[in-house]
Amino acid sequence: MPGKSWENILNNKMDKEKEKKHWLAFNVFEGIGPLRFRLLLKYFGTAEKAYQAKISELIKIGLSPKIVFKFDRFRNNFNIDSYFLRVCNLGVSVLTSENKIYPKLLKEIQDYPSILYVKTKNLSQIFSQNAVAVVGTRQATVYGQKTTAMIVKSLISHQYVIVSGLARGIDKVAHETAIQNHGLTIGVLGSGLDIIYPPEHKELMEKIIERDGAVISEFPLGTKPLRGNFPARNRIISGLSLGVVVAEAAQRSGSMISASWAAEQGREVFAIPGPITSPMSKGTAELIKKGAKLVTGIEDILEELKIRE
Repeated sequence: MPGKSWENILNNKMDKEKEKKHWLAFNVFEGIGPLRFRLLLKYFGTAEKAYQAKISELIKIGLSPKIVFKFDRFRNNFNIDSYFLRVCNLGVSVLTSENKIYPKLLKEIQDYPSILYVKTKNLSQIFSQNAVAVVGTRQATVYGQKTTAMIVKSLISHQYVIVSGLARGIDKVAHETAIQNHGLTIGVLGSGLDIIYPPEHKELMEKIIERDGAVISEFPLGTKPLRGNFPARNRIISGLSLGVVVAEAAQRSGSMISASWAAEQGREVFAIPGPITSPMSKGTAELIKKGAKLVTGIEDILEELKIRE
């Protein structure tokens, strides 16, 4: 009987791995996003059954013929096992939205990712702590860098994980300050985890992982950092977090998109005021006019987060 038990355990593990491979295959295919994938999953019961469904059945449930025929060509040429091996060889963990350690806050948003690719040494814990996003311009001023470091240092002292986009400028300061103060930080990429952007942040990414933080992406391996990927990336930054602190931003910027996502997702939006003569403060000034919480110190953030928690 013990042998039978181990056999059952092994078979169950193999079945789960096989199912995960099919989730990955849907993730790689361009044309079926998170919402559409969840409809397929609900109808067929498993990703494997959906992946192997007949063309006529896929059309019958509402997928357009154009997408279905494109999908059929894809699955006839895509090597599931080879792709899964690439993921494993890179040391990347794959979290499906059904996994118990998938970030709970992120799953509250309407279009949460079906899959997260994660590089971390701390997979069981990294998403279990409260997080705050700190974002801002790539053209950070000295003022912006100083205020970002001050706020991040204080958030770390109150045990918050810092989420940002691993970009130049404010994002870099946020991640580095978290590391320097022995805190945890999560970097969210707008590319596959095998393509670091900007490339000079490879060392920063390695430090984040080494210090028990994480670097994550919803994009499959090989995805380049195209402009259109970043609004989607920004919804994950805000989705992981109780609130978003915009440290410094121009009026038209990715940080403003992150703030917009945060408001739409029911998250707190914070903005640090800056010199009225600085173009990099116009975005935060606009956010404050629209109702974002003005931040002059950590207390302004903590009083709102206590309510959200």
